[in-house]
Amino acid sequence: MKPKTNLPPLSHWLPSYIRLPLIVTVLWNSLVYYGARLIAQDWPHAIWELPLDGKIPFLPWTASIYYASFLFWTVNYILCARSSKARAYRFLSADFLAKGLCFLLFLLFPTTNLRPVVEEGGFWNGVMRLLYQSDAADNLFPSIHCLSSWFSYIGLRDREDIPLWYRRFSLLAAFAIFLSTLTTKQHVIVDVLGGVLLAQLCYLVTDRIGFSGFYARIFDRLPKKDPPHPL
Repeated sequence: MKPKTNLPPLSHWLPSYIRLPLIVTVLWNSLVYYGARLIAQDWPHAIWELPLDGKIPFLPWTASIYYASFLFWTVNYILCARSSKARAYRFLSADFLAKGLCFLLFLLFPTTNLRPVVEEGGFWNGVMRLLYQSDAADNLFPSIHCLSSWFSYIGLRDREDIPLWYRRFSLLAAFAIFLSTLTTKQHVIVDVLGGVLLAQLCYLVTDRIGFSGFYARIFDRLPKKDPPHPL
């Protein structure tokens, strides 16, 4: 006899219609980012730094915000997808479209930046050196960090079932992440603006061009069944 549990079934947290699309979202993001890097790694890369970028201080401790963005995305992408089916597919298809356009832009406009020399010693300096070693200075325009953070906000900003305080927090978190990409010198201002504008544009047009419906029909053709919850 199986022990009783009061935990809600998986379908309560992740309806069957969003599980595979969320997995595809993660895989597609990785394919875009690392695929573009593999293709364009030996191509000439431009530097799009503006004079204002030079006035932004280098703050190694803001790497904490930069890394925390991964948890922010995970939580908010699930929240954004746990909505009505139409709203969920609008969000997920807009993200898919935006990442596809990112892939094209990474190849059409390969960019890099000039990273500061990180001093020896200190915890946050060590974190920054680890960040620079693990993430090459490419695939910068538009910033996927900023694009995903803006999606994490606009996907739930009109959701009345989400507490107002959390929606406001998501907006502030998105802006904090924007700033962290600049103060860690991972991106420049043009990259940030490009990521935000691309996310906003794709979210606005996805329904209008019928892409969200097309995206939904692809997954609707696949068999999905929630397993019975054990008693």
